[in-house]
Amino acid sequence: MAARSPYGTPRRASSDQMAASRLRHLPQEQWLGLEAAHHARVARYADPYLSRRSAGRKHPVEDFLFTYYTQKPGQLQRWHPGDGVVLSGQRALERVTWKFYRALDDAELASVGLAPGTPAVTFERPGFLADRAEAVRFAGIILAGTAKRPAQFGCFGLHEWAMVYRQEKFELRHEYLKLRLGGDGTDAVVEENRIRCSHFDAFRFYTPDATSLNELTPTRENQRTMEQPGCLHANMDLYKWAYKLTPALRSELVMDCFELSWRIRAMDMQASPYDLQEWGYPPIRIETPQGKAEYVEYQRAFAAESQELRARVLQAVGPLLDELSGLAA
Repeated sequence: MAARSPYGTPRRASSDQMAASRLRHLPQEQWLGLEAAHHARVARYADPYLSRRSAGRKHPVEDFLFTYYTQKPGQLQRWHPGDGVVLSGQRALERVTWKFYRALDDAELASVGLAPGTPAVTFERPGFLADRAEAVRFAGIILAGTAKRPAQFGCFGLHEWAMVYRQEKFELRHEYLKLRLGGDGTDAVVEENRIRCSHFDAFRFYTPDATSLNELTPTRENQRTMEQPGCLHANMDLYKWAYKLTPALRSELVMDCFELSWRIRAMDMQASPYDLQEWGYPPIRIETPQGKAEYVEYQRAFAAESQELRARVLQAVGPLLDELSGLAA
């Protein structure tokens, strides 16, 4: 039996010599259908955003994944089959100009049952690892570490409230939105509850007066040891780690992460201090015991779903981490 790496994937006996044996072929008629399905899936979210942007309009919930994260709609729309997949056909040759794709040589074509000279491309793993090694390693550390920690469910989404605590002293965060309880009511909720945010990229948006109220001190440096699977923001960031690993990951997996992040963002904003009813998002009133219970119910469901997705992303990135660790030699 093959030895196993720390990431749970079998060690491979060589690198370039074994590359052909891991390739799987998708003929053009098959992968064009997958590509079209992906385009339709992305359009459901991206088209309304692009329309709003052209009209100069904002949406406090549904713009977020396209404005906070660096992946743009055009990048998300590109369909990728992931590492180890061969795309054949004339249309496949368009990808030779895409970053981290390459044409196959005759030996590789033969390994997947294709005749010499057949137009075919695949993911170019060596170039990707040379360019993205640190990103791959860091994603592996964050994902594996988060997966192993116990989930915490006592934050009740108060990070969003801390971001507008005493905001009249500071720059308004969302000047076009109203606070559901007003300024004083919002401040009172912050002051009457424990604030225990473990996610740096939420904590860094606290108002200065709220920073000292947080019982934890998340930083970029301790991020790898603090993130845990009950955190909504850590689970939204599954999308970030997935697209940073593109095109090594299948686009279907990236979109699974995107859609989870989309749903978490909606719930996160429903539990926020903003009045979003006119946008179609009724509040989760976390200032009440009933609202807290509702929040935790959603949070537990998202945590379970995120752990499954986290495992899938780790499985997909495992061979890359193995290779970077020298386990493939």
